[in-house]
Amino acid sequence: MASVPSLASTVQQRLADGLSAALPDAASADPLLRRSDRADFQANGILALAKQLKGNPRELATKVVEAIPANDVLKEIEVSGPGFLNITVTDAAIIDTLAARAADARLGVPFNESAGTTVIDYAQPNVAKEMHVGHLRSAVIGAAMVEILEFTGETVVRRHHIGDWGTQFGMLIQFLIEHPHELDHSSEAEVSGEEAMSNLNRLYKASRALFDSDEEFKTRARGRVVDLQAGDEETLALWQRFVDESKIYFYSVFDKLDMDIRDGDVVGESGYNDMLTETCRILEESGVAVRSEGALCVFFDDVKGPDGNPTPLIVQKSDGGFGYAATDLSAIRDRVQNLKATSLLYVVDARQSLHFKMVFETARRAGWLNDEVKAVQLAFGTVLGKDGKPFKTREGETVRLVDLLDEAVDRATAVVREKAEKVGLTETEIVENGQYVGIGAVKYADLSTSAARDYKFDLDQMVSLNGDTSVYLQYAYARIKSIFGKAGDRTPVAHAELELAPAERALGLHLDRFAETVTEAAVEYAPHKLTAYLYQLASLYTTFYDQCPVIKPAPAQEVAENRLFLCDLTARTLHQGMALLGIRTPERL
Repeated sequence: MASVPSLASTVQQRLADGLSAALPDAASADPLLRRSDRADFQANGILALAKQLKGNPRELATKVVEAIPANDVLKEIEVSGPGFLNITVTDAAIIDTLAARAADARLGVPFNESAGTTVIDYAQPNVAKEMHVGHLRSAVIGAAMVEILEFTGETVVRRHHIGDWGTQFGMLIQFLIEHPHELDHSSEAEVSGEEAMSNLNRLYKASRALFDSDEEFKTRARGRVVDLQAGDEETLALWQRFVDESKIYFYSVFDKLDMDIRDGDVVGESGYNDMLTETCRILEESGVAVRSEGALCVFFDDVKGPDGNPTPLIVQKSDGGFGYAATDLSAIRDRVQNLKATSLLYVVDARQSLHFKMVFETARRAGWLNDEVKAVQLAFGTVLGKDGKPFKTREGETVRLVDLLDEAVDRATAVVREKAEKVGLTETEIVENGQYVGIGAVKYADLSTSAARDYKFDLDQMVSLNGDTSVYLQYAYARIKSIFGKAGDRTPVAHAELELAPAERALGLHLDRFAETVTEAAVEYAPHKLTAYLYQLASLYTTFYDQCPVIKPAPAQEVAENRLFLCDLTARTLHQGMALLGIRTPERL
């Protein structure tokens, strides 16, 4: 289906018609249209135009208004102040536009005409290590961006760059060789994520203790690193056991997060090992990287250490070992040359911003990134406790992600249970809704903050029925669904001939902004813009619900049908918007 023009674009077109009729020389001028509190829209582009033409802006504005052809969209245009245009659209134009959105399965959201291929690097846990609160944001923000970009027509390749390589594996593998049953499972049945993680935790602690206290074991462990890097078969097979055991655990956590992580998308640091030597050769031969004190380095004029000397990106250490930079640069080569990416999006902690700035600049100098292929870090801030400090347990430990999610689900289940009797929910529905509400609350709190900012993790606030929370939105959706259960033989029908109440107009104008909001969130990598839109939608719906009876007291047939139409489109918009954020909307709550 052809995309549905928004009211803003239709109004813009009408103004442009007026401009070119009144001032043929200024036909290409931008009316600078925006939403307004004074009217439905305000256009203030005539001020700049008057300056350019050295004319009186009010006179010019009046001339443009008079030249606008008669039409069924613009109800009133008032010239205000020094030459602003305050524009009110007709009620019929609102309903007609919404009817076109409702007729489209995509609610009028257009496909991006210049869509390409984006590789999103997100949800990057470490093998043999427990996931903690710090892993939450990359997973949640990344998964939302996957959905939003795919919805706008982008081809998205997911990449989970797990930490599965490095010197610590020498210690772990050597310990497993000497204690071969440490990763055995208690039964043949499917292994739980908890069991897998407790095996890995126990083994990690025991091997670390031995490594720190026994010089001979330390020597054997270091020798094992050499075997691993040389590709020794027995060593690699044992390394794979650690990766597989960790994946059982990772997938159980992502499953709790209601997140779809596919095995083929997990390409860890090890996935680029075969490219490292060639990456270094290309960088050195092209002069992008130079040898400095034996190490292969890339220097930057604007990156200096505390002593004022240039701080290089070290691609290869003086002992021949490779650092993160070599892996990250090889990953860029792979993503651009093999996966044919036009955009690389890295959902990575803001504290790694300098590293990625240097890596991206190196890739540009090497020609892997250019005007056609861009790399962006979607940098995110820290999750803080209620006290505003980095989130820790009472003992000062990092908070386990599983504990956090379980507590969110427990709190949410209690909230759902309180209301359950009124709606007649079964125990199964209470448990299921508790998961949807709890996990939705965690995701929404994360996504409703601009990614770059830190945010406070406050479960009391997150599962509150009032305020900017996902529960508020989920209840708004369930409330609409319950209305349809009471509507009898009345069905949603758009009636463009009706006069709209103020709350209906406000809701309608906001519904019309869904497409532009989704497009903006995709282009700017800004899921928080979508959460803000949905919260406002639920708030406007609440006002509409309070002020405009749908079922009781029963309004006239056409009014009831039109209000049901607004209810239906609101529900569909909430459902689609929440789905793009990875949040479920239960039908009954």
